[in-house]
Parts: sequence; C-alpha cells; structure tokens
Amino acid sequence: MRALLPIAAASAASVALLTACGAGSTSNAAASATTVSPACKQMQSAHPDLTGKTFTNAINPHTPGYEALDPNDPSRYVGFDIDLGTALGQCLGFKLNYKPVAFPALLPTLQSGQADLVISDIYATKDRAKAADFVTYSKVYDGVLVKKGNPKKLTGINTSLCGSTAALNTGFVEVPLVQDLAGACKAAGRPAPQVQLYDNNAQCIQAILAGRADTYINDVNTVTQAVKAHPNELGKATAVTLPYSIGIAVPKDKTQFRDAIKAALVEIQKDGTQTKLLKKWSLETGTLEAPRLVTG
Repeated sequence: MRALLPIAAASAASVALLTACGAGSTSNAAASATTVSPACKQMQSAHPDLTGKTFTNAINPHTPGYEALDPNDPSRYVGFDIDLGTALGQCLGFKLNYKPVAFPALLPTLQSGQADLVISDIYATKDRAKAADFVTYSKVYDGVLVKKGNPKKLTGINTSLCGSTAALNTGFVEVPLVQDLAGACKAAGRPAPQVQLYDNNAQCIQAILAGRADTYINDVNTVTQAVKAHPNELGKATAVTLPYSIGIAVPKDKTQFRDAIKAALVEIQKDGTQTKLLKKWSLETGTLEAPRLVTG
C-alpha cells in the first residue's frame, strides 16, 4: 500500500466506537472490559503516564480493510488499522480518537502536534522517517490493478509501464518509482509512463473504470478488494515486493511513547492478535513482520 497516511485506531482489544469528540474528529471507545495479559499489565505499570489517556490518531479513511468509514454507521471508523490501534490501547491502557486528513497531510498533522500517532497503512521509508519515527509491523506487497484481461500486458513497476497511464495517490511511494522509469523507457525507444495524481484510492480506481488510466499500483490487499468489488471490469496483474515496511508513525521527540508502542506490538504479535485481525479483515497473514524502528 501502501500507501502513506490513512485513519486511526481505537483503544481496547475488543472495542466499540465512540461518538464524535470535536470538530473534524471521530473517536472509538471501549464498550466493555477485556482481559489484559500479564505482559501488558507490566507495560502499564512501566508507563503510568499513558494509562487513562486519550490520544489522537491521524488517518486517511479511504482504504477499505484498513481504515474507512463504517458503511452502516458513518460515525465510526472500521478496519485492520483501527482494530490494531484498539489492541495497542488496550495493552497500554489508553484510548484513541481520530483526525481524518488527506494522505499528504498525515505526517504534517503529526509534526504540528494535532495528532499523537499515525496508524494508517503508511510505508515507513527513510525519507518519511525524517519527519517521524516509525515502528513497523508489516511487510509491503503491492498489487498492480488493471482493466480486466490486462490489455496493456503490465507486469509490475518496470518497462511494461512504458507508454501507459498510472493513476496514483498523491504522496505515495509508488509515484517516484513509476516516474523514475522514464530513463529506461527512453533507452528502450518507448514513451515514459504518464502519472495522474488523485487524493484517494477510490478516485484512482474510478480512473481505470472510466478509461482515463491503465493501472493503479498500491497495497496488494487494496487492489484485491478493488477486483472483488468490480470483478467484471478489473483484474490484478501481479504482486510487487517493495523494500519497505508498514509502520506506526510517532513524533520524533516522543521516544518513550514510541518504545512503549513497539513493546505492545511485540506482545500483540506474540499472543496472535495481529494474525487474528489480518484474518478478520481478509488481509494477507504472510505480511506480518517483527516490529523494528525506522528513524531518520
């Protein structure tokens, strides 16, 4: 995906969502108590400053399966990242509310202090790590969305894209990867790929459906869901492994908070919670990755 900045997470491992808590934000709150593991209880004792707090998660809620508005209740956000944040909050004793923003605004919102973290299917690149520290939790596999039958015979982020038009999300890592093919296309005597920039996944997918673009490259799970939604019009050409991980962004001056998030992620993976959430949202369980830090 991925992707950069999507919407936020909530607070306890099995949480229900809160009511709106201010202009421009919606929060999810725990509806019932859940069992806290001994390891999480130890973390809460080690980080009493987190217990009982409410933090803000900046998200871009346009990635179904990861973070999106609940189609049955527009006051709620649902998805893997929302549930992951809920589980982290339950382990460390805090709750989350959400600040929906455009993808390019995710890290600026964090840097400005308007959010405390970002859990939104964002790729933890070295360039982004100049603006925030990341705690990773997932490998990155991109899918290549095409028109059904793949008439342009696209095979990945390679010279098969020469002369094609790619609909991409503004600020996503895929944009420079496609643009950088210009040299290889020229050497092959073919035109460079054209890039159309859009604000969210839905607009990129619509560009292909409307015939304005030939492909959309993003997280493989996002691409798979698009094919399921439009099986007669769209197909998935291939999967591309990118040298990134998906991570949780935290402010660079909040190292204790960052390290607490990392420790909680380790526990959530150890007890099987992350795998269960991946299965719940029909995401690839093979993407799970042991947490590590990416800092600039």
